[in-house]
Amino acid sequence: MKFGLATLLTVLASTKVAVDAFAPHTPVSSRQATYHNKNGLVMKDFPKPNLEDTENYRNYEKLSQSFGSTLKAGAEQKKKVAIIGGGLSGLACAKYLVDAGHEPTVYEARDVLGGKVSAWQDADGDWIETGLHIFFGAYPNMMNLFAELGIHDRLQWKVHKMIFAMQELPGEFTTFDFIPGIPAPFNFGLAILMNQKMLTLGEKLQTAPPLLPMLIEGQEFIDRQDELSVLDFMRKYGMPERINEEVFISMAKALDFIDPDKLSMTVVLTAMNRFLNEDNGLQMAFLDGNQPDRLCAPMVEHIEARGGTVLTSTPIKEIVTNNDGSIKHLQLRNGKKVEADEYVSAMPVDIVKRMIPKNWQNMPYFRQFDELEGIPVINLHMWFDRKLKAVDHLCFSRSPLLSVYADMSVTCKEYEDPDASMLELVFAPCSPLAGGNVNWISKTDEEIIDATMGELARLFPTEIAYDPQWPATAGQGDKDGALAKLRKYAVVKVPRSVYAAIPGRNKYRPSQSTPIPNLTMAGDWTSQKYLGSMEGAVFGGKLAAEVVAKKALGMELPEMKEIQPDIIEAAANYEAKNPAGVKGEGAIAFGGGATLSKKDEKLLKEVDPSQYLQAA
Repeated sequence: MKFGLATLLTVLASTKVAVDAFAPHTPVSSRQATYHNKNGLVMKDFPKPNLEDTENYRNYEKLSQSFGSTLKAGAEQKKKVAIIGGGLSGLACAKYLVDAGHEPTVYEARDVLGGKVSAWQDADGDWIETGLHIFFGAYPNMMNLFAELGIHDRLQWKVHKMIFAMQELPGEFTTFDFIPGIPAPFNFGLAILMNQKMLTLGEKLQTAPPLLPMLIEGQEFIDRQDELSVLDFMRKYGMPERINEEVFISMAKALDFIDPDKLSMTVVLTAMNRFLNEDNGLQMAFLDGNQPDRLCAPMVEHIEARGGTVLTSTPIKEIVTNNDGSIKHLQLRNGKKVEADEYVSAMPVDIVKRMIPKNWQNMPYFRQFDELEGIPVINLHMWFDRKLKAVDHLCFSRSPLLSVYADMSVTCKEYEDPDASMLELVFAPCSPLAGGNVNWISKTDEEIIDATMGELARLFPTEIAYDPQWPATAGQGDKDGALAKLRKYAVVKVPRSVYAAIPGRNKYRPSQSTPIPNLTMAGDWTSQKYLGSMEGAVFGGKLAAEVVAKKALGMELPEMKEIQPDIIEAAANYEAKNPAGVKGEGAIAFGGGATLSKKDEKLLKEVDPSQYLQAA
């Protein structure tokens, strides 16, 4: 179905909307709760939107329910399953396997669960998070999971809008406001049309036609764009250059931590297709506290209450195989052997590549992994000595250095502070591997924070004080001591985060089914229509559980994804060698993020020296 400008304007004309509905901070009378601080800033909880009335939600709800019905194993069909990795994908896989009557054990190498959503407390008791994680209405598997665990009340839904910092107007914001009662895709089109600060009407009209095939043809059209970068797509279809500066740079850095000239257009179109087709797809929520307690713990409780086991600090040393290539057992670093009926890898792609047994290495399925790698990103926590003029939402910075940020003292109940702000910011792109001009991964924490303070001072000149500790704030005033100074910070470097969704990579993402009879693959980087994200991780784990459950019942398995001819040729010519294995301990060794110690830096230089290459 085509949606033209005339149709959209008709909807607008026939809809009674108050003028203040387009203001940046529109009050909504149906909010569930408010939290005030002495400066008058309000933390608002909005009602959970209607997420269930979409085709995607209903389809994945049926898949969830099938684990307790058509995929349910009897006593004779029950399998012992070893899952390597305790991130969201591994935990989701275990959750659905126990629902299907199986006995999974999750083996997590680190002392914390969650993988890329892991968090830990510093010496002051403050939580340090691997990343700034936002939950979207268009996350149907994640929303089903919250419903199944009975934890929907842990999401703090924000008003339905997108907020952008105005680079050319420091200290000001502009918004895309989604008007209640307007259905998708009209609500998105209307939000863009009503914004008067980012694009002209002509530019908006010029942007729409290239996106219509996405609505008409759907995923088939989206998948065909994978060979094009966002910029390539724009120029091929005659989109205005300014949409890159105004929208796509922010979007690309938020989706995959890289700039539009490096990001596959399939990624942007996949996100836009969900947001354009679901009324509440772009509405955002924050978790009300730290991820280990508020998300991972309920998953563990569900698993263990039904006969599963979740182990931390239990790293795998080696995958030991039989002569026919099937897995014989897992060799743990502590010397113990793990034998199971089925095995699931829920490791990040960069770690899996180091663990592939020698007699698998000439199989085309595993050579696909060579085309995939994690993208570097840096997550910052910055505690200030007073309250900033924040908004209770995610903000798109539109900055060369920063992607998105939020004042967690305003957006999250556990981190609420009435007197001082704590910003959590995504620093991207941060490396030549991500298309950046500077290798920030190799810089010191102090250099990164100084650059960030300078950028914050530029974006918000009336908020940030000059501080001699941070030379980049030079030029800022603070005669009466009214401006904010940095009190404390934490720099979390993630050398290998979600897979780099550069053009041409999507075809190499492997299916969950593998050529190894007792191995299934999970992870957000495996083949599924969602991005490298929390939704992709949960969905990848769920699909892996479906494969294991169907195997146990002797059911027909999903077809394996076609492998590209170049990979088949590369596999035939590959010289197999003993797997490198994982060296060291902790987050950096196993593909996570950390505040790097000298020991961590030394390990990173040894196992991933490309992280220290400088831009050409």
